[in-house]
Amino acid sequence: MKALVMLEDGTYFWGKSFTGRGEVFGEIVFNTGMTGYQEILTDPSYKGQIVTMTYPLIGNYGINFEDWESEEIHVAGFIVREYQPFYSNWRAKKSLGEWLSEHGILGIEGVDTRALTRHLRLFGAMKGGITTETLDPKKFLEKIKESPDYVGRDFVQYVTCKEPYYYGKNGKEAIQHFKDEGRYKIAVIDCGLKLNQLRIFVEKGAECLIFPAYTSSEEILSHSPDGIFVSNGPGDPSVLTPIVKTVKELLGKKPMFGICLGHQIIGQALGASTFKLKFGHRGINHPVLNLFNKKVEITSQNHGFCVKKEELPKEAIVTHINLNDETLEGIFVPDLKVMSVQYHPENAPGPHDSLYLFDSFFKLMEGKIENIYS
Repeated sequence: MKALVMLEDGTYFWGKSFTGRGEVFGEIVFNTGMTGYQEILTDPSYKGQIVTMTYPLIGNYGINFEDWESEEIHVAGFIVREYQPFYSNWRAKKSLGEWLSEHGILGIEGVDTRALTRHLRLFGAMKGGITTETLDPKKFLEKIKESPDYVGRDFVQYVTCKEPYYYGKNGKEAIQHFKDEGRYKIAVIDCGLKLNQLRIFVEKGAECLIFPAYTSSEEILSHSPDGIFVSNGPGDPSVLTPIVKTVKELLGKKPMFGICLGHQIIGQALGASTFKLKFGHRGINHPVLNLFNKKVEITSQNHGFCVKKEELPKEAIVTHINLNDETLEGIFVPDLKVMSVQYHPENAPGPHDSLYLFDSFFKLMEGKIENIYS
């Protein structure tokens, strides 16, 4: 089925749908990972975005039921060079096309993804759309220009949990089923978290109480957590004023750890502002320098905004730097026992180089602040 991919600057590409008919709009971004499309599609951080995969062959290992990072698909649409309907993997239960079709997600193949990615690198991520319905480029461009902007919108409200819940050895349960048998109790502010973050906490002996992103600091502290985790999530961090206020009220009350959007929220709570990257960091191969041990970590990343490191207070220590563009990748404030990173140490998908950061957080909860990054 013929399909049109178009950017708001009028650039367009032809392809064909492998999931059926449809028309969607969103910010068009690219991901450089060779694998991990299932985790990418279920990552809440991609809410409101149309994802282009730079690796040319997608779908060859199908879809399983174990590697979901949330309970649904969050991308607005999916663009690949070549879709592979004949999958091969011992855990696979269905094809990527079948899965996307079941969830009403438009997938487009046959697009020159190399040219599309190069255009986004040169001119920056921008809103756009994919369609099988409006195949007149001029008419579709008018629709794209009328579609909502990505910047300035609160997407967290669409992905955060609606009610608090408990996550332990048996997975997700009602909050009243909290067993108080873990090494630590971690309060999680859910801005669009990925399940592997919870899995790792539990594997290391903790139990998690997950709260909607707009829960008050008083409610969170009333459960007497040993530590607070601020999760990843989608959208523009500068509009999340209520969550930033809550985190600011929690600073210094309990040890705190933030990942991705959580890092940006913590950065704002410390007094810094954020800015939008030209085309974002999305993939599983981004080099980051640990400034404590001078080791390079290959990291999984998914973000379009960064914290301005020059606006951080003097007590905030910069712990990690991106080696591609020298943007801020990590913060540590010893007096407040707060740490955060811009990337995804939970390796879903991605390398395991940064898993030690979960142990660093556990050391903070144990009262240690020395040598937690080495």
